[in-house]
Amino acid sequence: MKTMIPPSMDDVYAAREQVYAWLRPTPLLAHPLLSDALGFDVRVKHENHNPTGSFKVRGGVNLVGQLSEGERRAGVISATTGNHGQSIACACRHAGVACTLAVPVGNNPDKNAAMRRWGATLIEHGRDFDEARELVERMSVERGLRYVHSANEPLLIAGVATYALEIFEDWPDVDVVLAPVGGGSGVAGLITVRDGLGRRTQIIGVQAAAADAVARSWRGGRRVEGESAATFAEGLATRFTFDLTFGILQQGLDDIVTLTEAELAEGVRLALKTTHNLAEGAGSASIAAAAKLRDHLAGKRVVCVMSGGNIDLRTLRRVVDGEL
Repeated sequence: MKTMIPPSMDDVYAAREQVYAWLRPTPLLAHPLLSDALGFDVRVKHENHNPTGSFKVRGGVNLVGQLSEGERRAGVISATTGNHGQSIACACRHAGVACTLAVPVGNNPDKNAAMRRWGATLIEHGRDFDEARELVERMSVERGLRYVHSANEPLLIAGVATYALEIFEDWPDVDVVLAPVGGGSGVAGLITVRDGLGRRTQIIGVQAAAADAVARSWRGGRRVEGESAATFAEGLATRFTFDLTFGILQQGLDDIVTLTEAELAEGVRLALKTTHNLAEGAGSASIAAAAKLRDHLAGKRVVCVMSGGNIDLRTLRRVVDGEL
């Protein structure tokens, strides 16, 4: 049974050695048009500039780089809606490890194609991420594969936390960081680094109103399960909270905001218009949340994490045409 001890700052610094062996730090950029639109000083952490178009690759590189010889020979298996899967598939390809991934039926076709191109064997199963995850949990036992959970993995969190370390090193005086919450690894990484460095920065998570199990659990003090995760922002589309990440969020998250599908779509359009970056629904959720919280954030130094840019053309057309 793998350990569930939250990562420490020593783990994050160790992960940086693994991550920087073949990834570069991503830029933290000021976009004057975005700051003008929002009315305060904002910078964007461009995790969409990573090779897989998402912050998740940092965690995959760190975890796969530290697999045991037995785990490497057996191969890994995981469930995903795309960005986590690309992370694991990409890292496995570099390490020469077999990779099997389960995705929901009807998943983002561009993400599916990318995972296959990275060398993963893809299984399409279930109506959403959580049904695909349940299949993977059974298959991992039946086939003796190393199951890589998308959240309950200290090495994943330590790896993705390297982006948080870059934020605090580049802009030590940041007052607020907004970041999307699906499984919670990205925000857990932010909390780990903020607390480890002794900073007082406020961290605000962002969820889809249509997939708000984490938000309701965090606010209510009792973990709940969602009935559906019907959001176009597949990076936010989970019906469950997860032990390791939710424990970190309970201890260190300052606030959480939920967005309607219309607000999420407006975030994609606002990111495109003011930063000239194509963000997926989860990737621009922090910008959409900053717009929603503009009165609260006035006068503050704010970072919005653009966690990913892997939106497919079909969804992009609907967003641009205002169909969401």
